[in-house]
Formats: sequence, structure tokens, C-alpha cells
Amino acid sequence: MAQSASWRTKAPYRADQVGSLLRTAAIKDARENYANGSISTEELRRVEDKEIERVVEKQKETGLQAVTDGEFRRAWWHFDFLEDLIGVEAYEKDSGIQFEGVQTKARGIKVTGKIDFSDKHPMLEDFRYLHQITGSTEAKFTIPSPNMLHLRGEIDTDLYSGPEDMIDDLAKAYQKAIQAFYDAGCRYLQLDDTSWAHLCSEEQIKHMEQEGINHRSLVERHARAVNESVAYKPEDMTITMHICRGNFRSTWFSSGGYEPVADILFGSVNVDGFFLEYDNDRAGDFKPLRFINRKNVQVILGLITSKSGDLENADDVKARIREASEYVPLEQLCLSPQCGFASTEEGNILTEDEQWKKLEHVVTIAKDVWQG
Repeated sequence: MAQSASWRTKAPYRADQVGSLLRTAAIKDARENYANGSISTEELRRVEDKEIERVVEKQKETGLQAVTDGEFRRAWWHFDFLEDLIGVEAYEKDSGIQFEGVQTKARGIKVTGKIDFSDKHPMLEDFRYLHQITGSTEAKFTIPSPNMLHLRGEIDTDLYSGPEDMIDDLAKAYQKAIQAFYDAGCRYLQLDDTSWAHLCSEEQIKHMEQEGINHRSLVERHARAVNESVAYKPEDMTITMHICRGNFRSTWFSSGGYEPVADILFGSVNVDGFFLEYDNDRAGDFKPLRFINRKNVQVILGLITSKSGDLENADDVKARIREASEYVPLEQLCLSPQCGFASTEEGNILTEDEQWKKLEHVVTIAKDVWQG
């Protein structure tokens, strides 16, 4: 490639990952046994600990510089975190979230009180365990963006009239969460956010127009929620945001390129990096990346799909990286899968072996591009 770039030793990395991994057979068996009452909470956690330790080592073997716990203690990538915020409760809905040709299990969350974050939030302990076993390798942790409470949460309280009204409390809760994870040793935190996909969707934009909803105001609200949440992050902490169009059992729920939100999303949202879905035509082209206006922001191109086990042609991936570098310097680009491999405990439709080969593929291609 004509541009020069170096291998990164600071997150996000040239070869990176979104976070979730296929649940192992041991995890699935243990969760089933826990659900039917045949093992205790402590016994479940011992199985989780052992399996997390195993996949941490496996991630290291692939050459990744940041490893996760695979979200092995979660059923959902978002609900598990959000329902343990103060003022938020989980409940069983009549139906699940509709994806392309398939629906998730029924689950919902509602805001029933003043939103806050407790230092007893269970995911702090989840991170501490991960941090304890990773050694010198970076421990990356993922939580849902504050916007996911707007998108998936129902407001059932007199305290808030709507999403705009609860941004201040929600942002303060996230400020506490970010500081708490930092105090626990976290230096690489990722905010997962599918709400931007709705704002990119032509179908959703048309629906908003019909309902008299101001699309631009929603985009600005989403940016404000994130910016206020990360406003006081420590200097030596990396916070990235992952944006995709849905990921359940290898299906999706939204389409549309980033152009409708790009000027605000890329031009004013104050995160250190954007993990962007780019594994198919539904994500559009790279032109919206022209709004990346800060030299210290990394764009992690999700050119490797986590939805199937087929390996992408390496030369094709490199060509797409070159294409993206017409809008963002190569020095500001990285590579990853477009999403995790198991946003919910059901997981995508590929094997564990195929999953590891995908991650190895990311590392191999990234080394070819950035180490030459």
C-alpha cells in the first residue's frame, strides 16, 4: 500500500475483535443445569471461570492483543448489563426481537425508577476475574451503549417523560460505571450500539417522517447520550463504540449505509474508535468515513463476517482496506470481524473451529497490511 502505517501497541489494535464468542458445550450444559436447579450459582460460576480461562488462552494463541471473556456469563449482549442498573427491571415480553426470518426469546427491560449505577453491579466482578487471568495481555470488556436503554427499554415511571428526559441520569450512571470499571483495572472498554442502525435505515427514516419524528433530533440525542457518558473518562482509558445492524443466529434486523448519521456520528461522537460493520452491501460504502475528523480516532473495519464460517479472500479484504484508506489514512484503520460470534447465548451458525480460524484470519491479514 502506498501509505505507511505502524503496528499498534495501544487499543484499539490493528487486529481486533468485537467481543462475544460461541458458548462452549460446557457453558451451555452448565447454564441448562442451573436453569433446572440441578447445580448452584457457585457451581455455575466455577464452570464459567474454567471455560473463560480456556478461551482467553485460545485468543492469545490466535495472536490477538486484547482478549475478552467471550461474554460467557451473559445470555444477551445488552439486557444483562442494563437490567442491573438501578431503576431498570427485566420482564418477560409477549414476543422477542424480530430479525430477518427469526425471532429472539421474549425478554424486555423497563425503567421503573431513577436511573443510577451501583458499585455492586455484577459485571464489575466479571471484569475483575477476566483482568486477573489475562496476565500481560489487554483485558477488553464490552457493555451496551446508553442508547440501548432508549431503544429497548420501556419507560414506566413518573420520573421521566421520555428518553430525552432521562439522558442526564443515564449519562451520570454511565460516568459512574466507566470510573468503576477503570478502578477495577479496565483500560479498554467498548460500548455496543445497534440503535444507530435504526437511524441509518431508509425504512426507519421513512417511518419516522410518517410519525412526525425529527430524524436529525434523534441523531443528535444519540450523540449527546454517548458524549455525556464518556465526558470524564480517564486519559489512559480507551473507549470504543461498536455499531452493527443486528446479529442473532447469523441473521440481521436492519439495512442502510452510515451516510444519514455520518456527520454527527463520525464528526462529533467522542470515542477513541469505531468498530463498523462492513462485511456486506447492507452497510453501504466507505464514503461516510470522510467525516472522521480527528487524527487520534481509529476506524476498525468489520470486513470479516462472524455470521458464517467461510473465510474471506485475503486479497479482497486488503483491497477493501485500500479503498477505505482513500477516506481515512491507513494509520487510522484496523481490522476485525463485523460483530461478535454470539451476541446472545444461542450463537451464530458456525463451529468453534471456524470461529478461531476467522480470528486467526484477521490477525494474518492485519500483519500483512500493517507489518508488511
